[in-house]
Amino acid sequence: MKKINIGIVGAAGRGRSFKLACDASGMVKIHAVCDVNEEKLEQARINLGAEQKYLDYDEMLENSDIQAVIIATPMNFHAPQAISALEKGIHVLSEVPACVSIEEGKKLVLAARKSKAIYMMAENYTYIKTNVIVKELVKKGFFGELYYAEGEYIHELKQLNEITKWRRKWQTGINGITYGTHSLGPILQWMHPDRVVRVCCAGSGHHYKDPRGNFYENEDTCVMLCKMNSGALVKIRVDMLSDRPHAMTNYQIQGTDGCYESARAHGERNRIWLRSKNKEMVWMDIEELEDEFLSDDWKKEASLASRAGHGGGDYFEIIDFVDAILGRKKCPIGIDEAMDMTLPGLVSQQSINHNSSWLEVPNSRDWI
Repeated sequence: MKKINIGIVGAAGRGRSFKLACDASGMVKIHAVCDVNEEKLEQARINLGAEQKYLDYDEMLENSDIQAVIIATPMNFHAPQAISALEKGIHVLSEVPACVSIEEGKKLVLAARKSKAIYMMAENYTYIKTNVIVKELVKKGFFGELYYAEGEYIHELKQLNEITKWRRKWQTGINGITYGTHSLGPILQWMHPDRVVRVCCAGSGHHYKDPRGNFYENEDTCVMLCKMNSGALVKIRVDMLSDRPHAMTNYQIQGTDGCYESARAHGERNRIWLRSKNKEMVWMDIEELEDEFLSDDWKKEASLASRAGHGGGDYFEIIDFVDAILGRKKCPIGIDEAMDMTLPGLVSQQSINHNSSWLEVPNSRDWI
């Protein structure tokens, strides 16, 4: 079959990390690259093996022979750039979050509904090996009825704010959960088809200043409580400012017949208890279940995936994107799943500014 010509926007930054996965898929050719950083663009083109380079994204969409685009730009560009591609029938793999406002989300949803092209959000943390094992265990009923979960993204970013300056506005310049899909995404896949229907959000106050002496608008730790349609409760914590070691991928899930807690620091275990595996309430390492419950694809491609980044996520999301384009499988994080992961954080930003009130989360399936 003819390879899919793909363009990467943000190619001189985050977009560089997709080369290994694109090459390994066997079905993708990086045909064009785009970035506003003219100094680094030519080297990005060489490194990614692209034939063409563009400083202007719309020009790439208009003139390059691409069938798909990877959007790896700052988060405020994700929705507008996705809409432009979808309107031209170009498949989209967009970095997270899907959008930075609810109105922007509505426009993106409508564009995706009208387009014949595939939209997928690249939530790579859903592909982490332990999260994949938990998903399979939930699917097979080992946890019983799920009723509580936690996700945390704790990643000190103050210095990076000054290098990738967009973060200073869009991640730490807005109060509430600004970057919550890494925490919420895996949980929603475990609880599928459940969704968040209401949220409230509170913060811990302001204790850090940027190099200009200004307090960050985002409170140091923000916690969002999510009430699910089923009645289950989910807690999401995001902290990108506190001085402390990173602890970026913390997850917990609780059901009537089992529970899981990921390791929070080096040397700790990813631990699980399942009633059917141990009548006594004693933890076991989730890695002990890998042979039985990790997918054959993950096992087969583990070495390659680990080199691609983000615990294998950067590799497997490309594979799923290509398979969705070719009709081999349903897109796992399509437009509605992307909204399910993105909209609660946007509503949390309203909640924290209204005395942490509980607010309804729109259902994108109603946007038709």
